[in-house]
Amino acid sequence: MDFLIKILYFISKLPLKVLYIFSDVIFFLNYYLVGYRKNVITQNLKNSFPEKSEEEIRDIRKKFYLNFSDYLVETIKSFSISETESRVRMQHINQELFHEAKAEGKNVIMLAGHVFNWEWINALARIIPQKHCHPVYRKVNSDFWENQMKKVRNKFGNEALEANEVIMNIFRSKNDGESAYMFVADQTPHVAHVNYGLEFLNQKTPAFIGYDKLATRMDLAFIYCEMKRVKRGYYQVNYHRIYPDGEKFTEHEVVRKFHKLLENTLHKHPDNYLWSHRKWKYQDAIKTFDAEKI
Repeated sequence: MDFLIKILYFISKLPLKVLYIFSDVIFFLNYYLVGYRKNVITQNLKNSFPEKSEEEIRDIRKKFYLNFSDYLVETIKSFSISETESRVRMQHINQELFHEAKAEGKNVIMLAGHVFNWEWINALARIIPQKHCHPVYRKVNSDFWENQMKKVRNKFGNEALEANEVIMNIFRSKNDGESAYMFVADQTPHVAHVNYGLEFLNQKTPAFIGYDKLATRMDLAFIYCEMKRVKRGYYQVNYHRIYPDGEKFTEHEVVRKFHKLLENTLHKHPDNYLWSHRKWKYQDAIKTFDAEKI
């Protein structure tokens, strides 16, 4: 394992223009030879965009494979990327929202989707006024990759938290505007925990709702992270404050609003999402389906 770590870190030290050559090879193998999860990707796209033609679906699928290949090498680059390069390659728009939350004395809950490249958002911890930034991650089966990705998410002064422990951590921490928690909030719940679902991208979608408990019980600042690929190796994340319709969030209100914002993002840039994920495999396990349009 030590040898493998050394190899990965050596590769990560290569300039991105070199790593993108590897990405081009991965794309060629994936798209033309292996067809990684081609049927899953195709069906997800057809179900999500029924108005699009076969040609449009094929075009989105091909661009997805290109973006996915870049995501893989960019994730390896995350092992050694400097703060300076990270801040050059990821532009953060509407940073004033974090200053507003601190002035209001409210901790921040950031909600992002699996939009490329969410892994590069970590340098935000050096920019915003909150003292404590906590990327939230889910355990993976491989101890090796678990340790490596945790190291990546602890860079730049971040303090990563595992998903199963983060909710209690937030409830127990002082709500004083000094902490920000970064959720990739479109996770698919385990089949045993598919309690709530809604219509998202024209499909019944099991929704992770852990952060909804926070919205209804605590006065926190919720911020949507809209990821945008500007060009190869360069991204923008535009931050949007999510407000309740009334004085406070009602049950599942923030979940619906997050999915609506994410849906709008995907309609603008459909090729930049993780379509290879089997997001809709537990549709039939939904216990409470919210038929209200998001």
